[in-house]
Amino acid sequence: MPGADFVLAVGGAVCLALATALWALSVRRHADARIAAVRDRLNRLEGLADATQASAEAFDSAMLTIEDGAARLAWGGDSLALCAEMLGLAPADDPAPQALIDALMRADPDHRRRLTALIEKGEACAFQVRGTQGLVSVDGRAAGACAWLRLQPQIAADGGLPPAARFAALLDALPLPAWVCTASGALIWANLSFLRAVDAASLEDAVARRLSFDRGASALIGEAAEAGEARQALRWAPVGGQRRAFQVTAQPLEGGDVGAWALDVTAVEDARESLKRHVEAHDETLNHLVDAVAIFNAEKRLTFHNTAFAVIWGLEPAWLAEHPTHAEVLDRLRQRRRLPETMDYSRWKAGELAWYETLGPAPDDLWALPDGRTLRVVRQPHPLGGLLLLFTDMTGDIRLRAQYNGLIQVQQATLDKLNDAVAVFGSDSRLRLHNEAFARFWNVTAATLEAASDFDGVVELCVPRLHDRAFWGELKARVADPDPRSRVAMSGEAKTSDDRIVAFQSRPLPDGATLIAFADITDTRRLEKAVAERSAALEEAERLKRDFVGNVSYELRTPLTTIIGYSEMLDRAGDGMSERSRGHVASVRAAASQLARSIDDVLDMAQIDANEMGLDLGDVRLADLLEDAASRWSRESIAGGITVRVVSDPDIGMIRADAKRLGQSLDHLIENAVLQTPPGGTITLTARRALSEVQLQVSDTGRGIPFHVQAHIFDRFVGRDRGGPGLGLALVKALIELHGGWVALESEPGQGATFTCHLPETAYAGAQGQSELF
Repeated sequence: MPGADFVLAVGGAVCLALATALWALSVRRHADARIAAVRDRLNRLEGLADATQASAEAFDSAMLTIEDGAARLAWGGDSLALCAEMLGLAPADDPAPQALIDALMRADPDHRRRLTALIEKGEACAFQVRGTQGLVSVDGRAAGACAWLRLQPQIAADGGLPPAARFAALLDALPLPAWVCTASGALIWANLSFLRAVDAASLEDAVARRLSFDRGASALIGEAAEAGEARQALRWAPVGGQRRAFQVTAQPLEGGDVGAWALDVTAVEDARESLKRHVEAHDETLNHLVDAVAIFNAEKRLTFHNTAFAVIWGLEPAWLAEHPTHAEVLDRLRQRRRLPETMDYSRWKAGELAWYETLGPAPDDLWALPDGRTLRVVRQPHPLGGLLLLFTDMTGDIRLRAQYNGLIQVQQATLDKLNDAVAVFGSDSRLRLHNEAFARFWNVTAATLEAASDFDGVVELCVPRLHDRAFWGELKARVADPDPRSRVAMSGEAKTSDDRIVAFQSRPLPDGATLIAFADITDTRRLEKAVAERSAALEEAERLKRDFVGNVSYELRTPLTTIIGYSEMLDRAGDGMSERSRGHVASVRAAASQLARSIDDVLDMAQIDANEMGLDLGDVRLADLLEDAASRWSRESIAGGITVRVVSDPDIGMIRADAKRLGQSLDHLIENAVLQTPPGGTITLTARRALSEVQLQVSDTGRGIPFHVQAHIFDRFVGRDRGGPGLGLALVKALIELHGGWVALESEPGQGATFTCHLPETAYAGAQGQSELF
């Protein structure tokens, strides 16, 4: 239908118009919004530009832009004029930026290089230029194809300080670690020394790894931030593989950060430790001294004392540890009566304390204490101020000195009483000591000797009596020559001008001195000559005696042999003889045999006295020795009604000895026992071994030996009442001693007697022994 189509067409047109209007309205709204946004942005940019310019002008800086080699002023004309004035450019109302840049390049070749690098390569730069009127700080940065250059004159308020970059370069050049942290300890900045100390490649590496110089240093930074004031502490930290000491300082900065730096004080600490060890060693050394040491400081307070100080004064270590004053120490010692007694203690005490005002060392003093001790007091100013006191107990030294002086006096008195002339010379040849006999010996006075003083002077006094200069020269070598071979002892004899015989000797003394002694031996030599002549006469008489004994013995043996032979022959052919005659013959034979034995004893004793008897050593069986001795005396024992017994072990063995001389000794002992034992008695022969010896005993049950006789029983010519010359027991003693043994006697009157021969298991010819009586 046409109407319907029309209506549809109109409706579509209306809808299209409405849609177009709505679209146009929407587009306008969007355009208004964009315009408003652009206007806001423009306003912000204008405000930012104004703020930037205002801030630049507020900080007295000028901003230049360099593009395509042309310099233009962005803002800060007044600051630019001020910079031009500082650089010495001609004053102008509007200085050209390019002229200012040319002036910067002319100021220093390094500045030209840096500005050229900024313009051509975009490398940032920062430096200062010193002009005729002041400093200009230059900071350049590149942004795209445009270079920005900020110029800032250094006004008086800045004090001419360099920029932060230069401060950073300066801190990097320092050998001590320096860094900046937040209050919590987070690292913000550090110099190269810090980075090397913590082994960091760069600041970023140190921040990323959260490195710190030391835990204690971090704690110190926290304390400084919390307290708002600087803190210091000594820290030991490993740096470069070594343990080093650092004085760490934390200083709060504006804005809440904390700056810290570590000063290497290892050398100082080592020196302090070394000094501490030296002080300790010094104190330890003083503690081992016998002398008492006390040190008072400038305030007169005790700062040190060794152990001997507390001991010598009897003061309590706990009280001394409180560092009392010098006056307090003196007061306490006075209370305990350990100071010298004085009438005015206050004045004495003031005098002691006045030594603190003395600059030089004070003279030594001696204190006599009430307890009898004597102390030497040494006062000396201490290098660090105060006074050092040294107390030495001189009691023993004074006592020893007195004893020494007494000994010297006793020695001098003793030497004066000697008849020998004695003089002592030191190693310097000075006369140290002489006795009165020395002056008398050389006929000089004591005053003259003292005036001579040395060896040469003494020699001049002695030469008139002993002219031999060579003798005095040899004697001087013993005194003054330092060669040990020359200082050996010397002795000898000399003859003086007055015909005296003088014996002299020199002896080196331990202290280097030499003792020389002279003695007049004239009478001694005369007496020795007389004694020698008498000795020669005695020897000749002894020789004559031996010859006489030998000749007489020889002359007696011949008729004795004849008498004994004929008496034996008559005894064997006695059938036609009367009983009385037969008794007479037996008596003649017994007397002749006894005389023969006596002659043998005399000859043997003479040989022993002349040391001419030797032993014929051999192996002797002890059991056979005793049996043979008993059998030889069986006839006499039977005739006297005496029993002879042998008591010995069959395995007693042998000894090394002279069988003949042992048998002779036993014969004399048995003979003595037969004479002392009444009928019905018993004689016992015994042999036994003891420690490294053999004992031969002859015991009897006779009347014994009186005590007064026992002491001389082995002397010669004792016991003549028993017949014979009395040499039997003396000969026994001599023969046993020749074997290296000795003889002992045990006897009580009425109880018999026991003779014991102690023999070594192996005898040696000529051995000498000893005898004992029990």
